[in-house]
Amino acid sequence: MPMNPHYALTEPLRDAVDSLSARWPVLVEFGAPWCPHCINAQPLLEQAFEDRHEQVQHIKVEDGKGQALGRSFKVKLWPTLIFLRDGAEVARLVRPTNAEDIRTALRRVDGD
Repeated sequence: MPMNPHYALTEPLRDAVDSLSARWPVLVEFGAPWCPHCINAQPLLEQAFEDRHEQVQHIKVEDGKGQALGRSFKVKLWPTLIFLRDGAEVARLVRPTNAEDIRTALRRVDGD
């Protein structure tokens, strides 16, 4: 699956994310469309996804105060990228500043 450029209209439930990550590698991106750090991370994500991670399910979640999914992952800063495989977190990047860190985490979650 290619990079997802759009935030989900509704926040998925934690059980749904855990269930999906038991079947597929998942990247959950927490942020907000107006956040400058999140905006700056988008070209880095695009570059990292050029490596063709077809199996990775990319879920973009607009986070905010009181949002249950972000709190369940203990998200404090945006963007936070959480890489899940087999129902477990395998990598986490907070405010990434280069595409190579994202590529490395994608390879880990994708099994490369």
